Amino acid sequence: MTDTPTVQSLARGLAVLHSFNGDRPRQSLTQVAEVTGLARATARRFLHTLVAEGYARTDGAEFWLTPRVLELGYSYLSSLGLPEIAQPHLRELSTKLDESCSVSVLDRDTVVYVARTAAHRIMATNITIGTRFPAHATSMGQVLLANLPPAQLDEFLAHTELEQVTSHTLTTPDELRARLAEVRNRGWVIVDQELEVGLRSIAAPIRDGNGRTVAAINVSTQTSVYSTEDITTRLLPQLLETCEAISHDLATTNLA
Repeated sequence: MTDTPTVQSLARGLAVLHSFNGDRPRQSLTQVAEVTGLARATARRFLHTLVAEGYARTDGAEFWLTPRVLELGYSYLSSLGLPEIAQPHLRELSTKLDESCSVSVLDRDTVVYVARTAAHRIMATNITIGTRFPAHATSMGQVLLANLPPAQLDEFLAHTELEQVTSHTLTTPDELRARLAEVRNRGWVIVDQELEVGLRSIAAPIRDGNGRTVAAINVSTQTSVYSTEDITTRLLPQLLETCEAISHDLATTNLA
């Protein structure tokens, strides 16, 4: 069996980029070396390369990323085409329901937000394009996981630590597998306070022209505003209509 060729220096550079996050927006050389497991001399070379290329800045003691890093993500979003297609539909749905709506894709064990319209602030965490959450604890994540090929789902369940985000989060593979089977059969899911206490969310899949699930869309609301029954009767029909519209436009664009 032939090993897949990799570039170790690129992998190390990406590790340095990923070491910065919301909890560590500014780091010293020592911190970056500790987080990445790289030698200080190696971490120093990568950090100063990022500074030279405009992706990071330093005051001599700490390093931080610059907005230029967003260009890397924008390249992906531009090639995907999905955000541009989905955004007008999200705005229309959010206006009709007066609730926040988002589109996410699956990246290993997390969902990544690629489009969003916020009607008002309903979560403790500020959600922006690129925000990630554990897939198993979110409505969009459960939709995306439910539509994985069986072998990929088995791998996910075997190797992913199902973090207990709230007391309502599903944390065992058997529980999650049963839920995902329901989602697959029904075509949508309501997640009740599994990501954040006081938050309910309903999600459904977006499909390409071949019927493959490529993303998910959700509507999020507060438990004080909608019961699960209200979500099903008042939000679900509009959500499914928007899913169909985005899927149609995505298929049409890809065929053009």
